[in-house]
Amino acid sequence: MIETHAGELSALMAAIFWTFTALAFESAGKKIGSLTVNLIRLFMAFILLGIFTWFARGEFFPAGATAHNWIWLSLSGFVGFVLGDLFLFRAYVVVGARISMLIMSLAPPIAATVGWLIMGETMSPRSLAGMVVTIAGIAMVILTRQGADMPDLPGNQPSGNRRNGIRFTYPVAGILLAFGGAAGQATGLVLSKYGMEGYDAFAATQIRVITGFFGFTVIYTLLRRWYRLMPALRNRPAMARVGIGAFFGPFLGVSFSLLAVKYTSSGIAATIMSIVPVLIIPFSVFMFREKITPREVLGAFVAIGGVALFFL
Repeated sequence: MIETHAGELSALMAAIFWTFTALAFESAGKKIGSLTVNLIRLFMAFILLGIFTWFARGEFFPAGATAHNWIWLSLSGFVGFVLGDLFLFRAYVVVGARISMLIMSLAPPIAATVGWLIMGETMSPRSLAGMVVTIAGIAMVILTRQGADMPDLPGNQPSGNRRNGIRFTYPVAGILLAFGGAAGQATGLVLSKYGMEGYDAFAATQIRVITGFFGFTVIYTLLRRWYRLMPALRNRPAMARVGIGAFFGPFLGVSFSLLAVKYTSSGIAATIMSIVPVLIIPFSVFMFREKITPREVLGAFVAIGGVALFFL
């Protein structure tokens, strides 16, 4: 019998979409701030999803969702969109992007563990091997990507202690924040699968986006950031990038991630989707003229090899 690998292919498409959205949001965030980007991108995603579901299902708002769908998908949106992103962005400040993204590679095993605890999911030895190989490849890329350009951080040892390309003695708070980002992403993915129960993936994404938007609205209000909104909306280059990011991220990327967990296990989906740092490398070379090392190239091939194990 021929396997379609619909879940694995959806996860791979989600990773590709998130590559575009990461580049777009990075550029927009430098112009108008990450909290403002989060608020606007989720509103844009709600509109895009509503238009799509209007033509696909005849309803702009996910009115046909059951109480089970609303409860668990809302919880997923809160854990994944709100808490996960808050922890991750703060970790960037405390320990830097390199260590944060390395710790984010723990999302697949966390997703597999949560999937086992909540839904009783199992994975074959081949899938487990693919997960390990993919994570190893991603770690090779992320550990060498910034290298000596990694900014000095409080609590780090002097540069003389950088053997094997890593720094030691990172602030515990930053490590915990990055782990919180990984846990939020992984747990949100598993809760999405449990909350869908056969429900349409795009409508399910809209429920998660609604929760995320209201969550960031509360945060925006508590931090008294509303004065930044109008100047951001007038910044056309930033808004263009937010629009691109919203289209490829919360609209297509998240929807395909839900399709992925619908047709395959949470651990497999999370592992394939975690290759985004590898996929970004070619864009960094051609768009930003960054130099890559042989180890980064090797890491990319190792990660892709790990993904290939899911299709063999």
